[in-house]
Amino acid sequence: MSQQSVSRPTDLVVFGGTGDLSMRKLLPSLYLLDRDGHLDGRTRVVAVSRDGLTDADLRDKAASAVRGHQAVQVTEPDVLSRFLDRLSHITVDVGGDTSGWADLAAALSPDRDRVFYLAVPPMISGGICRGLRDAGLVTPESRVVMEKPLGRDLASSQAVNDEVGAIFTERQIYRIDHYLGKETVQNLLVLRFANVFLEPLWNSRWIDHVQITAAETVGVGGRRGYYDGSGAMRDMVQNHLLQLLCLTAMEPPASYDRESVRDEKLKVLQSLRPLTGERVIEDTVRGQYGGGVVQGTEVSGYLDEPGGSPSSTTETFVALRAEVANWRWAGVPFYLRTGKRLGHSRSEIVIRFREVPHTIFPGTNSLPGAGSLVISLQPDEGIHLTMLAKTPGAGALRLRPVPLELSFADTFATRSPEAYERLLMDVLAGDSTLFMRRDEVEAAWRWVDPIIEAWNGLSTTPETYPAGSAGPAGAHRLIGRTGRTWHEEEQHR
Repeated sequence: MSQQSVSRPTDLVVFGGTGDLSMRKLLPSLYLLDRDGHLDGRTRVVAVSRDGLTDADLRDKAASAVRGHQAVQVTEPDVLSRFLDRLSHITVDVGGDTSGWADLAAALSPDRDRVFYLAVPPMISGGICRGLRDAGLVTPESRVVMEKPLGRDLASSQAVNDEVGAIFTERQIYRIDHYLGKETVQNLLVLRFANVFLEPLWNSRWIDHVQITAAETVGVGGRRGYYDGSGAMRDMVQNHLLQLLCLTAMEPPASYDRESVRDEKLKVLQSLRPLTGERVIEDTVRGQYGGGVVQGTEVSGYLDEPGGSPSSTTETFVALRAEVANWRWAGVPFYLRTGKRLGHSRSEIVIRFREVPHTIFPGTNSLPGAGSLVISLQPDEGIHLTMLAKTPGAGALRLRPVPLELSFADTFATRSPEAYERLLMDVLAGDSTLFMRRDEVEAAWRWVDPIIEAWNGLSTTPETYPAGSAGPAGAHRLIGRTGRTWHEEEQHR
């Protein structure tokens, strides 16, 4: 989060302001920022939609959304009243009746910064930006926030970026990835670059492999129609997982500023060894969940979810082996894995260190979990280092893995901000360090597109895995063929 404790006075205009993202994430996060004193008293939130709501209607919906958000717990009446007073609704039919643009112009103040948040499908982003320009609402200091997915391949991503880039400069565009707002993700940079003991070990000499996992127990729900055109590779790997890989593998930036950090992330993406042809078959696994039991509840398989094709070959699970072809990481595999309807929800980065070159304690190299650094993003944010220690007692020397744990909740005794809280505050403060630059997005698509194209040319379909399981068997074969195991399997050996 920006060093500023209170943002500048801002008109935050949310297109799609009555939609799912606004009600689930944006408005509750803004309430929390207001509660904690991070919003200037003159900041206003303007929700834009085609719904024809009154301000009172919007405030009723927002109050319900805030009260129902898990991070809010108890609403403070004075704070909630103050926050709701910030909200107003403007009806604008993008691409239709242009009268709403004048209403929007009248609602904005020349004395406040302008942030336009596009909580809408990317294909209408260009039309909204042109409408803003034609209505004279874009100033040199305006900022625009874009949600993923930014296209479904390189060409469509470039088209969206071209349309928005014709109105806003790159400096004004904030491409959001909510994973980068997580407390532990930023602590990864602190862990690496503020602690002298760890960085010398952060290379192929000492690290055997890296695992990056984003596992979900939920299915696609009401998003089946969208998901059939997306899949796990576009929905999760191209953005979230590759961003985590970048932060894990990047070189130390010259300073913690938006261009230095993003320059180093771009170098990682450009260093990824391409996965094409036979390597796609060898180093990637696709899966699709079937029916099963997830945490005690019977659930349907993907093909039985409403709203999609009954013969869809869309993947709901991806595991792959990536390599960063540079001096630091040569020969170190990065295993990326994401899936829906798995047995447990968790997001984590596991750094598995090499075995000691010569052990004087026979049998200890094979102890499960020894020499692992686990950076847990959710559900419990923290950092866990497992090392070997002697078991107390007389007699034979016995060793076992023991954890050194940093739990953010226990250590700092304070609530970690939601990812959207942090990112919204950074937008309001004009800090784009944790947002993706256009060349980053396009470099990620250049690596992902050949994999999807190769899959489309195969006669095989995704491997079915039971809901509530750890994923398809192919994922275990992928990592197991070199004698390695997934972290959770190693923990239960």
